[in-house]
Amino acid sequence: MSVKYVESSKLPTSWGMFEMHGFADDSNDKEHVVLSMGDLSGDQPVLVRIHSECLTGDALFSLRCDCGAQLQAAMHRIAVEGRGAIFYLRQEGRGIGLINKIRAYHLQDKGADTVEANEQLGFGADMRDYSMLKAMFDKMGIDKVKLMTNNPRKMEALRELGINAVERLPHETGRNPHNAHYLETKRGKLGHLFQAEGEDT
Repeated sequence: MSVKYVESSKLPTSWGMFEMHGFADDSNDKEHVVLSMGDLSGDQPVLVRIHSECLTGDALFSLRCDCGAQLQAAMHRIAVEGRGAIFYLRQEGRGIGLINKIRAYHLQDKGADTVEANEQLGFGADMRDYSMLKAMFDKMGIDKVKLMTNNPRKMEALRELGINAVERLPHETGRNPHNAHYLETKRGKLGHLFQAEGEDT
């Protein structure tokens, strides 16, 4: 894995001014970014979201998933705290890519759930790789994290990389009639931690 920092710039958003930091992975030509706000140095854990790219949810406002809502909620939460970072990883469709994600959506339209669709295409349920994060966290000077996630595998991935994930903060948002089955599949087959529908989140 050869992930290199490239450059940083200001990124004004509806939630305030972020810094955008670009990283290039020479091994697969993927480009990742970190959005940061505030001073990330010091001993206090940094509020962090690890977010895999979802063009359909993040940019096209799809209601088939909760990704766009999660990204916006993370930006808002960091802005309120005034300190934090979002690691935006180019791993569309849990690692299968955009075109295969469309193929998977087609299978879901015919009745498959999100895991079954990936498997019918010959992929694992979750193909994402988090090994690039070590170089990115090192560059950002972050080693102690409060992680906004419902996915315990992300906590495990950080700890395997030697990053001190001290707390998991539930990050439940964006549930709607179009993604309710998708979210239940993530809970039942991928181990995501959601409270039961109707409970306070």
